Amino acid sequence: MLLIFDLDGTLIDSRLDLAHSVNATREHMGMQPLPHDTVFSYVGNGAPVLIQRTLGTGATEADLERALAFFLNYYREHKLDFTVLYPGVREALERLHQHKIPMAVLTNKPVRISEAIVQELGLGEHFKRVYGGNSFEFKKPNAIGITTLMAECGASATDTIMVGDSGVDIQTARNAGVQACGVTYGFQPETFVEYPPDILIDRMEELADRVLAT
Repeated sequence: MLLIFDLDGTLIDSRLDLAHSVNATREHMGMQPLPHDTVFSYVGNGAPVLIQRTLGTGATEADLERALAFFLNYYREHKLDFTVLYPGVREALERLHQHKIPMAVLTNKPVRISEAIVQELGLGEHFKRVYGGNSFEFKKPNAIGITTLMAECGASATDTIMVGDSGVDIQTARNAGVQACGVTYGFQPETFVEYPPDILIDRMEELADRVLAT
């Protein structure tokens, strides 16, 4: 068995810190702030896409480069101002870790920031790997992250589950030929209409119960 988790919207509620960082970036670029819900809808495909969506279609390459650099620096300093684990996540991960279930994080967020968040929230010992959007040549929904993790952990596709909060994660699972588990509490549960998961959970303990019962 191998469990691969998305980060934002799946393990952590990082919405406010992302929204504040996006709007600080817009202010830096001489723009007005966006509603938080709008920012939340932009998350999931990595920082460059987030900033591209944040600035809109009129932005030049130079604008995007300057804004992305500011965003990453700002977010690096403010990544844990309001970010918390979702209810039940810590308990579920501890149970799975105690039963020696291999686990990893696969996110489109930059890897160093992702590693720092995982460590500072006290989850580092639970995961064999933390891979980010710049760990490979391609981001999710490309399957490279999942196939790499399966090879490193000696896991088969039938024994691997990708856990996430959006259609991007479900597509990633499909592209890798593994099971997909969706969480209903994340950033973009509405995307499950188009990309339905094999398993749908309201709390992470439900996944732990399911895995440990097999």
